[in-house]
Amino acid sequence: MPPASPPPHPQFILTLSCGDRPGIVGAVGSFLADNGCNIIDSAQFGDVDTGRFMMRVLFERLEVAPERPPLAAAFAPIGERFAMRWALHDAAARPRVLIMVSKLDHCLNDLLYRYRIGALPMDPVAIVSNHRDTYQLAASYNIPFFHLPVTSETKTGQEAKLWALIEDERAELVVLARYMQVLSNDLCRRLEGRAINIHHSFLPSFKGAKPYHQAYARGVKLIGATAHYVTPDLDEGPIIEQEVARVDYKMGADDLVALGRDVECLALARAVKYHLEHRVFLNGQKTVVFR
Repeated sequence: MPPASPPPHPQFILTLSCGDRPGIVGAVGSFLADNGCNIIDSAQFGDVDTGRFMMRVLFERLEVAPERPPLAAAFAPIGERFAMRWALHDAAARPRVLIMVSKLDHCLNDLLYRYRIGALPMDPVAIVSNHRDTYQLAASYNIPFFHLPVTSETKTGQEAKLWALIEDERAELVVLARYMQVLSNDLCRRLEGRAINIHHSFLPSFKGAKPYHQAYARGVKLIGATAHYVTPDLDEGPIIEQEVARVDYKMGADDLVALGRDVECLALARAVKYHLEHRVFLNGQKTVVFR
């Protein structure tokens, strides 16, 4: 698919999070107007429970506006005044993404297809696996494949190689596309806010092997999948996206497995897209997603 035509003016995304107080929206809007920028889309939310305010603004820089570095420098005093956590992103940038997978390749295949047709604005820089099963899929997309096998005895060394690869490739996001190994607490902390995992939504009801078969045996009426940020708390990181599907009484266990693959692909692809487009804001143990 040929790349989309660039917009007539450079576009940027401003993201910010801070304690909620009057004047934030006015300060942001006035700053952009005073610097020759035009707002295209804006979303905001003030959480009464946490007292946090979050905002995402997509804007275009007109001819008279400064470039991104001086624009960011000029915004810094506003960020300091409101004690913001903020960032100014080039909307045309394609974040560098490292994808991890084990043997099941449905999520990896789905992500790469969406990347190929331009539905995911990312640059896959490496595919890492503890098995060799997906190296041909990686090769078909001309993406470097790294086989990093792991056992309980070699886990520390394997993760050291993995972290070195993440740094060497300057990966901005790590996606666990059915990577069936638990990351160490240390690596989870290093990847805080920039690693996304996918799992079936039966946890903790159906732990262990063959969760879909367990669900079938219990006669569930809904199955689902959850995409979340990786944290040291296994499968309990802040949720970004979820997807569900109805189970028909005529479906067998294998039908549930197939349906589960579909919802896993959907939930993960959406979560990755939201992250790439800077739509996800951490809010305590939760996220706010400006869809």
